[in-house]
Amino acid sequence: MRLLSLSVVGVLMAGAVSADDIRRACLKSERGMGQHVLCRCIQDAADKTLSNREQSTAARFFRDPDAAQRVRRSDRRGDEKFWERYERFGQVAARACRR
Repeated sequence: MRLLSLSVVGVLMAGAVSADDIRRACLKSERGMGQHVLCRCIQDAADKTLSNREQSTAARFFRDPDAAQRVRRSDRRGDEKFWERYERFGQVAARACRR
């Protein structure tokens, strides 16, 4: 299984959690700095495919890519289900946010 979703997000620049976690993480990332339109597009893809809680988890991957590896390799059923939705998010973002 490839890190398609994670690499797409990297190249293109997861309760009561703010729905803009992905956009903010994108803007703070090295590739996202100054990329307001791109980061908004990625956030829109997240809104369509991930819950607020899942967005919070995915936003952590921007600053801690190793966290993504831990989730991806996890044998926990919940992590496996999340990873499936996260990959879908990456596919949606890749299609919608191409330049």
